[in-house]
Amino acid sequence: MRVATWNINGIRSAWKKGLGDMLDAIDADVVLLQEVRAMREQVPEPLIHAGKYNIVWNPAARKGYSGTALLSKSEPRKITYGLCNGVCDEDEEGRLIMADVGGLVVASVYLPSGSSGEHRQAIKEQWMPQFTKWVEPLRRKRTPVLLGGDFNVAHTERDIFYAKGNQKNSGFLPHEREWVGGLFDAGWHDVIREKHGDVHGPYTWWSNRGQARSLDRGWRIDYLLANKAAKKVMKDCWVDREAADGISDHAPVVADLDLPKP
Repeated sequence: MRVATWNINGIRSAWKKGLGDMLDAIDADVVLLQEVRAMREQVPEPLIHAGKYNIVWNPAARKGYSGTALLSKSEPRKITYGLCNGVCDEDEEGRLIMADVGGLVVASVYLPSGSSGEHRQAIKEQWMPQFTKWVEPLRRKRTPVLLGGDFNVAHTERDIFYAKGNQKNSGFLPHEREWVGGLFDAGWHDVIREKHGDVHGPYTWWSNRGQARSLDRGWRIDYLLANKAAKKVMKDCWVDREAADGISDHAPVVADLDLPKP
């Protein structure tokens, strides 16, 4: 089974830039999307009517903002939304969807960014401990669980090109880095880092300023996190930088698992 996660920076814009062709090329059984920035009725018609994917949508209440989606070739089951498993209305920004697809529990996660100011940083810091509490039962499950998404935090200096110059910026603050490290210490596997080891990158996001992309001066803020059961069936994982070129400022992160296609 192949799973991909991708912050597409607006599904309508990405579709015009070739998102459909890139999804065909990646050929994932499950696609976790973040920052879709569209309501259900604004989803590109070819994506809905092609019949390739079942689509679960969690848009933000505010139009043109945030939002997540889950695309799967087989019908997803046990769908929940938000950090309270769909039993409250707290996920107004559409930041989380979880479902069971063929025995694999997957979640599309889009943590808030605090880069626009103190108010948004405060919201991000409310989210982080709530997320830690929410994922702990998933980590302990004996069945495979894979969390994919934009966490808006680079963990270590290997995950950001300008480490020294960003230590006081949201996304690389010491307590944010400690928080994401706590997820790994608890037993979540950062499968890209475990594959690549002690190297810089591979980055998953590049600023549109300067020549950040062409010079590969980026951040690794998009993750696939596996619980122990999912790690055992992990065959390969990679950052598909070429797929992102011209479509999004983020690259998709892809994993192949030794599970039957649903």
